[in-house]
Amino acid sequence: MNTAPDRYVVIGNPIAHSKSPEIHARFAAQTGQRLVYDRLLAPVDGFSQAVRDFIREGGKGANVTVPFKLDAHALATELTPRAKAAGAVNTLKFDADAILGDNTDGVGMVTDIVTNAGVAMRGKRVLLLGAGGAARGVILPILDEQPSELVIANRTESKAAELASLFAGHGDIAASNFEMLQGQFDIVINATSASLADDLPPIPASTIGAFAYDMMYGKEPTVFMHFASTHGAAVRDGLGMLVEQAAEAFFVWRGVRPDTAPVYAELRAAL
Repeated sequence: MNTAPDRYVVIGNPIAHSKSPEIHARFAAQTGQRLVYDRLLAPVDGFSQAVRDFIREGGKGANVTVPFKLDAHALATELTPRAKAAGAVNTLKFDADAILGDNTDGVGMVTDIVTNAGVAMRGKRVLLLGAGGAARGVILPILDEQPSELVIANRTESKAAELASLFAGHGDIAASNFEMLQGQFDIVINATSASLADDLPPIPASTIGAFAYDMMYGKEPTVFMHFASTHGAAVRDGLGMLVEQAAEAFFVWRGVRPDTAPVYAELRAAL
């Protein structure tokens, strides 16, 4: 009997720009998994209804993007430890009696830095710029790598301090504002949205060490990447994070790990 392929979606608003369908189609072809993956535009105030409708239609799982990651966290009936720590959900898995919420952003970024870029975090000074949702989602996976210190820097130091206190039991973590940062950091990660506006977090050039990473990506290097490379750092953008977080979600759903390298290469060439 020929059964229909399993259905997955990426839910957001807007959503037309999402590369997730192309990424997961490549993963499915590569691993021999029978599935279809589409975009789903949900009304800004209609996320949970859109998810429930999709489940009723037989949907097996969903990726969640802006602005619904907090809604997904609230909707999930079970949360993974990394989703609890992130306070947001980007991956949903639907079972008969549960909606599992996970967050694969942090592990996606760490895999891109440690495995793909070959930059170890263990024993290193790491600086994380920004104290919003993007920053919060990666803190636990960074601390799991056992850096010597993680400093969260933000324009408003109290927000960074609030975030640091949430994770104080997981490793050596501190907070600062941008201007008061001291010393050089082996790894600097930009989790602010400054690059979207061709802007730069106002950090001292002396903080830049051997490696800098911007979660944003594009055809050209970001302003932050230019700044960091000018001051001697090897730089990388967030395209690999996009592919790796998708691969982790694919593993959560299908129990199979796709090879991300050819998919990353294809997306990079298409930018």
